[in-house]
Amino acid sequence: MKQKSQTGRDIAVRVSALSIAANAVLSLFKLEAGVFAHSGAMISDAVHSASDLFSSVIVIVGVKMASKGSDRDHPYGHERFECVAAILLSVLLLISGLFIGAAALEKIFAGGTRQSAVPGLPALVAAVVSIAAKEAMYWYTRAHALRIDSGALMADAWHHRSDALSSVGALIGIAGARMGFPALEPIASLVICLFIGKAAWDIFRDAARKMVDRTCGEQTEQMIAEYAARQEGVLGVDLIQSRVFGSKIYVDIEISADGSISLSEGHAIADRVHDAVEAAFPKVKHVMVHVNPAVTEDQRKIQK
Repeated sequence: MKQKSQTGRDIAVRVSALSIAANAVLSLFKLEAGVFAHSGAMISDAVHSASDLFSSVIVIVGVKMASKGSDRDHPYGHERFECVAAILLSVLLLISGLFIGAAALEKIFAGGTRQSAVPGLPALVAAVVSIAAKEAMYWYTRAHALRIDSGALMADAWHHRSDALSSVGALIGIAGARMGFPALEPIASLVICLFIGKAAWDIFRDAARKMVDRTCGEQTEQMIAEYAARQEGVLGVDLIQSRVFGSKIYVDIEISADGSISLSEGHAIADRVHDAVEAAFPKVKHVMVHVNPAVTEDQRKIQK
């Protein structure tokens, strides 16, 4: 289990480091294009890309803290630190969307849709390059987030998507200004603001659910129970309970075994169930097994 956690951490750090490098290059590229082409929309988009550097740093810190092993003060590990990172990123994502929406409303109500200088072609090219690059980064980060079940990395993926959407607004604004319709940019930005807000809420809700103890789901519990029941010496599963802790699952299970066996034999059966379940279900971090003596048919008659 420790090796799996290390692998997930390494993947998240590597993806985030790549995001930092790509965002740094893209921000400088868009800034230069915005200044050279006299495009305020592209300069603002460059600042938005630069802000994503901070979100990638949060991912790295969050997954590194979450991958730390158990200690005296944290006997169940540190997995929930990744949830904290995801919540912070969802808030940053929401703030980013609100800034885009506020800037759009300001342009609409202040009559700022008229643009004195028509943006040059390099700004248009930079917007297209930004959309393609950030969308590719979104799908790349999302794929790895799903692979290691990382809420923080998924939130960072949506930061890339929000930047791509921001560039869509910039593209529409630049193209509209060149065609004589500068009002297209704030209108597109308002729609983009709503998409970003929805993504921020979904990320926050998923992270908040992982912060509160809940079951891993009836289907997963049934699969674990059925697998445990197939282990040697297990006569049945009397009870199974689970709770999700960050991205990991803790399971409490009661099994039935022959009541005439020795304590050592019962302990060996419990060990087999413990090891088998943890090996078969990578997301299960720990299984607590309790062994009950199986009730025979004669005992049931006596009880009746």
